[in-house]
Amino acid sequence: MTQHYWGDGDADDFPEWADRIKNNVASEVRRRRKEMRWSAQRLAERCEELGHPIPRNVIANLESGRRANLPLVDVMILAAALYTSPICLIFPIGYIQQTQELPFKHLVSTWDAMRMFTGEEPSHDSDAGLIPDFNRHASLVRTIDAALREAERASFAAETAANPAQREEAERKRDTYAAQAKEATWQLQCVRYQIRDEAATPPELPSALADIDPPDDDTDEEDDI
Repeated sequence: MTQHYWGDGDADDFPEWADRIKNNVASEVRRRRKEMRWSAQRLAERCEELGHPIPRNVIANLESGRRANLPLVDVMILAAALYTSPICLIFPIGYIQQTQELPFKHLVSTWDAMRMFTGEEPSHDSDAGLIPDFNRHASLVRTIDAALREAERASFAAETAANPAQREEAERKRDTYAAQAKEATWQLQCVRYQIRDEAATPPELPSALADIDPPDDDTDEEDDI
């Protein structure tokens, strides 16, 4: 099927958007299956092992373009069976250069389409929800963890320094990393507050950072006697 598309005054026929996305998945399933040296039957068996059977003939029809539809649950189980993620099947970065976000849209790079699909680079008329906040949260957790580990190493270096100059340099690094951890911790607290302000639940913190959240202010009121 094709969709009639007008761009810069010229009319061209493009593959139907749904067909294009389905073909993206089909080509990547076939590529990964062959890379793993699996037959369609082996892939079908793996899907069944994972709890969602996809018969061999259905996989063959998908890869050849004969399959009329492609349920999301099939994409999810095929990705798991092929040891990848669904997004890598829908937007095979590096293997398909261009694709479409939606019907009648201009072709864009597969990389850009993937980032817009995941909300990492939302368009001007779309809401990425809390994805930016959760990405920021994950980045700050990594920053704090790295800074604390480096501060600990610098502290040990200061304790075992061979001379005053080495000790002074190690202490300077320790204080720098400690300051980085403190600043990132404050920013993380702000992000978690913003997420809660949206009536949402922030991500679970690693045990080492469990005390970042302020204590619950709610107190049990004693009954008047």
